[in-house]
Amino acid sequence: MPLSETDLTAPLANVLAQPPGDGVRLCWLGQAGFVIDGGRRRVVIDPYLSDSLAEKYRGSHFPHKRMMPAPVAPEDIRHVDMVLATHAHTDHLDPGTLPALMTANPATLLLVPAAVEELALERGSIGAERLVTIDAGDTAKPVTGLHVTATRAAHETLQRDASGRHLFLGYAITLGGVTIFHSGDTVPYEGQIEEVAALKADLALLPVNGRDAERAQHGVPGNLDLAEAADLAAKAGIPAMIAHHFDMFAFNTISPLKVEAFAQGETRIYLRGARTGVQYRLRPAA
Repeated sequence: MPLSETDLTAPLANVLAQPPGDGVRLCWLGQAGFVIDGGRRRVVIDPYLSDSLAEKYRGSHFPHKRMMPAPVAPEDIRHVDMVLATHAHTDHLDPGTLPALMTANPATLLLVPAAVEELALERGSIGAERLVTIDAGDTAKPVTGLHVTATRAAHETLQRDASGRHLFLGYAITLGGVTIFHSGDTVPYEGQIEEVAALKADLALLPVNGRDAERAQHGVPGNLDLAEAADLAAKAGIPAMIAHHFDMFAFNTISPLKVEAFAQGETRIYLRGARTGVQYRLRPAA
């Protein structure tokens, strides 16, 4: 499955003002956020394009100041069919991003874990008719030519609400003839490789910022590290991977140079580190 990276020829706002084409294209928004185009559909997943967390954690041990500016304003992302949030943490379900994004795209649906339905309505400032809920093992097909299958995710642990619904999810997004797996925030868990392999994904979008005792002590749950992410993609039979969830907050990142150095030494899969200002294209197999 060929994956290529090319520089954007115009500001991202100009690029995303145009409708999506047939080809599969991804643009990184920072942290876990991506815009994914394919089959004339556009999906936005986990967009964090505000300073909500800097305001929330001002003066705290981890002040959550952005290391990179938002590459585009929420209202400048147009022609969106669905917005996806993998879980309720603010850098994935952002009250500073979602209202403007949903207002600029009045027909857009918001897909979230069923366990966070009420919070999603509040943060998105939308009515229930625009919300789609999903749980691990379910597949949603609310838009023609686009479907999403949910997997479990363990943001340190596999957690469920009182009704047994998973709080953290990953999504396999199928559009334009390919399947892209975004794991959400997760660490390894029993059965993960088999669960992900069953998706038969063409590309994995995996977090690589890892975890440690200091972050855990201050209530910051961890993620896969670089080696764990590459291992998951390779063992699940996914031929290409883009590493993300770094370079946003100084306390919760790794160096992009480390990502690139690791990618150059990884022979089991085609691995790239996410970068703003570029677009990734994925061509379906003939």
